Amino acid sequence: MKESIELSKTFNSKASEIYSAWLDSKKHTEMTGGEATCSTEVGAAFSAWDGYIEGSNKSLVPNKEIIQNWRTSEFKDTDEDSELIIRLKDIDGTCELTLIHTNIPEGESQYEQGWIEHYFEPMSKYFNQ
Repeated sequence: MKESIELSKTFNSKASEIYSAWLDSKKHTEMTGGEATCSTEVGAAFSAWDGYIEGSNKSLVPNKEIIQNWRTSEFKDTDEDSELIIRLKDIDGTCELTLIHTNIPEGESQYEQGWIEHYFEPMSKYFNQ
């Protein structure tokens, strides 16, 4: 059975700043601490965390939503891509980010802690500078 994760976090930022950082190679690298190659084009490939994560942009709604095909180097060749949805909402000078990660191969529940440690925690520092 495939696994799913849903997490939310509020950042001291605007949705437009997070959207831009997620899809910009230099900013994504600075935001997470892992080398990233990103694109603002639908259908374009991306990689993050020094090639550990790769995928492509499925749908982009500027400053509101990013949907990506997503996989790590730990996925088996026979595993389908998972889907990552990032939803952004401005609230009183902050941004609520909701992360929905679906179609994760069975037994790969460690990704929830990975999102917290390798994205939410460094993003909190990056956007609170």
